[in-house]
Amino acid sequence: MAQPLHAYEEITFRQFILFIKSHNKQIEENINIYLNLEPFILEPERKMIQSLLDSFLLFLSDIRDTYEKHLDTWLQSHLPILNVNHFSMFRLIFEKAIVTLMVNLKHAQTISILMFLLSIFSHLIHSYNKWVDDEPGQHSKTIQENAELKRLQLLDQLDELLINSAGFKDFAFILKKCEEFFNYKRCVFYAYIPWSNQLYGTIGSELPKVQSMRGQLSLKQSMVFNSKKPVYLKDPHNYIKEEHIQLFNLSSVIFVPIVHEQQVFGWLTFDQLGEEFDYSIDELTLLDQVGKRLGLYLSRKDDEVSFGTDIQLTERESMILNLLAEGYNNKKMAELLQLSEHTVRDYVSSLMTKFKAKNRTQVVVYGFRLGLLK
Repeated sequence: MAQPLHAYEEITFRQFILFIKSHNKQIEENINIYLNLEPFILEPERKMIQSLLDSFLLFLSDIRDTYEKHLDTWLQSHLPILNVNHFSMFRLIFEKAIVTLMVNLKHAQTISILMFLLSIFSHLIHSYNKWVDDEPGQHSKTIQENAELKRLQLLDQLDELLINSAGFKDFAFILKKCEEFFNYKRCVFYAYIPWSNQLYGTIGSELPKVQSMRGQLSLKQSMVFNSKKPVYLKDPHNYIKEEHIQLFNLSSVIFVPIVHEQQVFGWLTFDQLGEEFDYSIDELTLLDQVGKRLGLYLSRKDDEVSFGTDIQLTERESMILNLLAEGYNNKKMAELLQLSEHTVRDYVSSLMTKFKAKNRTQVVVYGFRLGLLK
């Protein structure tokens, strides 16, 4: 005769999150231990799985409302770097970290917490299998071949456009053509400064809005965007500030890194002006190639951009420009260069005059656009 299941008291999502927040440090330590001890993880995969684990723990610590929708958003944003092995190992190590913690704590709600964790992973597994399994079933072989042909034709169009373009001064036109080629209503370019981990809105429609966008990537954003793969966010609220979502009327959005030889020049965003949309893995693969081609284009055109401008900077002005890009204020620049703050202000004013810029932010933006900052 079958034994009855032991009853346990169910916990709420808020109780589960409170537990995660309360023991975040111990969970992180357990994750690192099991990740380093796991013999079946190859070294190149270890960093990828570490990124997934760190991102998921941060995600759980920060989420505030209904979790199913946000779980889907987290998973979708990581699909470009996920495969079955990564996903399985990520789940195994996270579960080991939690189980070990529960055993050590001898927590009164051990079963309740573990059951809730299993429900979270059940949801993730269902969503992951759905997105992965949907792709092959959507197309017959003939349709897949036609789709591949169309992708190649679009990339050929882009290649021809890039061959006939000259440097960063043509980049705004290139982005408008990308909207047309890939059937999006808006494309914006955000330049990236790696040493300060900052983004600057540089090119796009409604330019004043675009150029008002600047700031340092948060830890959560860095974990997603540093994958150097396109990232799709059906609901961007968990990764983008609410004021920015309102400013651009954002709904679904795709971030595409512009990369060449591991150097990230920045990101393109593609969206439909407030309309929610879905995507396919084929579309992300296509946009991944777009980002790589644009990265190659910018790397080859650097010299043309630098020498194509009539603006000439003195050595001291160039130093001030680079320090501005790193986010230093006048006082800190004066200390570093052993100048007075008054002299630094004069140099900044000189840069604003040469660039016809209204403020320090525009000085940095124009510095990138003119190729005077790399």
